[in-house]
Amino acid sequence: MPPSVPLVADSVVTGPRGPVTTRCYEAPAALSGALSPTLVWLHGGAFFAGRLDQPESDAFARALAGRGVRVVNVDYPLAPLLSTRWPCPTRSTSGVLRARFPGQVHDVSAVLAHVRATSTGPLLLGGASAGACLAAGTTVAAAAAAAEDGSPHLDGVVLTYGFFHARLPPRPRALRSLLRGRRRFTHTRWPMTAMNLNYTGSRARLGDPSAFPGGHRLVGFPPTLLLDAERDGMRSSSTLFATDLAAAGVPVEHRVLPDAVHGFLGRPQEDDFTTGVEAVARWALSPARSMVGSGAGSLARTPVDDIARSV
Repeated sequence: MPPSVPLVADSVVTGPRGPVTTRCYEAPAALSGALSPTLVWLHGGAFFAGRLDQPESDAFARALAGRGVRVVNVDYPLAPLLSTRWPCPTRSTSGVLRARFPGQVHDVSAVLAHVRATSTGPLLLGGASAGACLAAGTTVAAAAAAAEDGSPHLDGVVLTYGFFHARLPPRPRALRSLLRGRRRFTHTRWPMTAMNLNYTGSRARLGDPSAFPGGHRLVGFPPTLLLDAERDGMRSSSTLFATDLAAAGVPVEHRVLPDAVHGFLGRPQEDDFTTGVEAVARWALSPARSMVGSGAGSLARTPVDDIARSV
């Protein structure tokens, strides 16, 4: 049976920087219930590109809502275009004023608080590529707030083909041999460090765990699904991050789609898109997502040949 059609509506949440536009994809009534999860979702785009209409936002949310998971997409502020010294628009194509970190974390946190106050089921946060990094950083900020003032914890995190380190960890030879096309060159240390620096605006902020949580303490992180592409150079960061989450006592499921390439959730015409959506839906709807593997802090990998820890 094909997935059902969700109800889609835009709304505005008041954030610390002003209004934040969100787009909600309600799961059909036949598939939803009082305890159905809501996934707050963040698109990718190297921090300086992306919008609510791109397939990685819209097509993904429609497909996931059609499987019973309510999705709230966030039109978070994008970073300036590469350099403030170059003439460039001060707003993204959707009209949102561009900003650097931590404006994105603050706005996403405001959306999470709003969704928490207006829904009853589990609250999940997730994203793709740069959106996965932003989701992970916002989760670190949420965990710190929960430890300090008792704020509610997130119930889970979904991170798809993301990177989580200010500097991309070395890519082992076995991984490099799988890479094809332009991403053999763009997803390397120098370009990604430049992208990360553009996002934060300063080298000092590269070390902030709510910007790039890789390599920092991850206590308080909720159960996590990491979904990666086998032919993706950024997988060196995700695999290392998965291992560190498990070491911090976080239940983790790490899936690597065989032969897939970066950005598969933005290509709804491909089989990897459907496989990815179904993996996220299964995990989000599972009442056992907090007990991956043999217990808290376990790391289940399916199917994946582990990348050696080389940092």
